Amino acid sequence: MKKIYNLFFLFLAISLSAQNLEKIAKEITDEGTTLYRSEMASWYGTDVFLANYQNRENIGGYFSYIDEGVPKCIFFSKANQVIGTIAFPTNYKPENAKIDLTERSFTNTENEYATIRTTALHRIKTDTIFKFYKNTDLNLVPIIKDKSKKVYVLTAPKENNTVLFGNDYLIDFNKKNEITKVQRLHKSLISQKIVDEEVGKTVSGIHSHILEDWPYMTPTDICTLMLYQNLTNWESYNVVNKKYFSIWNSKTNS
Repeated sequence: MKKIYNLFFLFLAISLSAQNLEKIAKEITDEGTTLYRSEMASWYGTDVFLANYQNRENIGGYFSYIDEGVPKCIFFSKANQVIGTIAFPTNYKPENAKIDLTERSFTNTENEYATIRTTALHRIKTDTIFKFYKNTDLNLVPIIKDKSKKVYVLTAPKENNTVLFGNDYLIDFNKKNEITKVQRLHKSLISQKIVDEEVGKTVSGIHSHILEDWPYMTPTDICTLMLYQNLTNWESYNVVNKKYFSIWNSKTNS
């Protein structure tokens, strides 16, 4: 009877562990997808805006967010006035974007995004935790949902044929838009070629996670994989940690 009880509790523990991992996987996937949708709005929104706005010296910055399901990229002036709103209500094709170049004030929601973005940008310039690499840019992605406020910082390549993972950060805020925590999501910058001179076109990839707080594939990993999927056509990607092995399926985005 004791052996039966032991087996029962062993199977129960395995079942609960599996359910917990599925929950974690869903949370990471949802966050990564949100990052992706925001970055796609920024990618294509920038192209559309610059093609239609002439006064480049007036541009102070931009940010993207999801407004009732619609990805929007907001451009603002150096005087903190909105000078362009590029929305993607159906898809990310530039020809289907809604363009509004009316100058106006931030809405309350937009002001929240602008505030945490500006605060994060100041922190990036003054905190030595942030690293800068040649031929790269740091992209700021503010996210506000479920009563949480945060800014992800991703490293983007300036060169073609390159996918970058790592050198990414998460900045958490409280209700007063004050920074409460700054953390690195990877220990270093990981570069992978889409087409390698020695092996040809790559079909997948793998990197390791060393930081104890991030044993799984990160939302930034998923965002990067989704952003570059049309260029890489990778069917899967792997992240390995001493305890866990994460596999991203590009066909199902899961």
